[in-house]
Order: sequence, then C-alpha cells, then structure tokens
Amino acid sequence: MVSANPLEDNIPASVGKPIRGTRVRIGENDELLVKGPGVMQGYWNNHKATAQVIDPDGWLHTGDQARISESGHIFITGRIKDILVLSNGEKIPPGDMEMAIALDPLFEQVMVIGEGRSYLSALIVLEADHWPGFAQDQGLDPLDPAALNQPRVHKAVPGRVGQALKDFPGYAKIRRVHLTLEPWTVDNGLLTPTLKTKRPKALARYREEIEGMYA
Repeated sequence: MVSANPLEDNIPASVGKPIRGTRVRIGENDELLVKGPGVMQGYWNNHKATAQVIDPDGWLHTGDQARISESGHIFITGRIKDILVLSNGEKIPPGDMEMAIALDPLFEQVMVIGEGRSYLSALIVLEADHWPGFAQDQGLDPLDPAALNQPRVHKAVPGRVGQALKDFPGYAKIRRVHLTLEPWTVDNGLLTPTLKTKRPKALARYREEIEGMYA
C-alpha cells in the first residue's frame, strides 16, 4: 500500500508494506492525489492533457474520491466525474442516492440528474412486476401507457423516493421524475458490460424528457 501521510511514508507494519517514496493525500472535493517515483511523468507529446492530471507541484489527480483512515488505509468512495454540481454550487454524488432509491422494489433502475440545474430530478425505470399493483393502487390501468404520466403517479412516486432518501442531507431531494417501463440494457446502449449506466447516453436518449422536467 502507499503512504497516507503527505510528508512521509512511515506506516505501521500492521497495515501493510508501503510503496517506498510514494505519498498520497486528499485534495479538493475529496480527490485522491498521488506523488512518487512510480507516478507517470505525463502523456507523450500532450502537454495539455498532462497539465489536466498532474499539477505544478507534481501531484497526480486520480479522479477518485477517497478517504484515508487513521491506520493509513485508503478507501475509494466514488469518482469526481460523477459529482453533480447544481446551479447554486452545491456538489452532490448521485451514486449513493441512486442505490438508496433502487432499494425500493418498485424502482428497477435510477439515474439522478441535475448538473447545472437548480434542483435534482431522476430518470426511473419501474420494475415491471411491481408496476401493475402500484398502478391499480392509484386507480389506474397498468396496461395504459398514459398511466405513467398521470398526476397521481407523479405525486406518489416522489413520495416513495423521498422516503428512500430520508437519511440524506436536505439538499438531496428529487423534485421531478420521468418514469419508464423500458429497462436500460447493454443491447440498447444504456448500460456498460459491467451493468453501469452510461450517463451521457441516457442523457442524450432522454434529452426531451429531461428538458420537460425543467421547463
């Protein structure tokens, strides 16, 4: 492992052998920074790209969010690029919110959005086996495609989303949702082979619906 001390590489033997001369520290937005002889010197003939990842002091900006324990262990908690920045400057990692919302059996897949916006919204794929019962509870025909857009559904769903996020900070609130029964898959280009949502692809696919949530 590497040293969690930005000034020295002395780590107790009980937590593993450090990489000699390698230092790490936590930078802005909890980003993991690394410096040492094993760190690349830059991209070949690409000074611009090099300057984007290695600062003037020689620290490599990994793009990983992390925390360092008192024992020197490094825990990766997310990716900087996955952070949403609202128009008021509030920074929100959507991954934890998405996982919490998806614990509700009604929601199969979730993508929280709001980059540059004044509030958060979400694209939600409803679980096909749970949708009929939910729709009927709202007095709607689950086979009617228009049921997804009924006001009573768009009142009930945010309520369930809010319950899923009850332990999150106050700014982590979903104010609008777009609902679909069409799952995101590798075949339709919205999931990676490791089943992670391709955010840029989803944003492009649902561009019109997203603009509608912020109209």
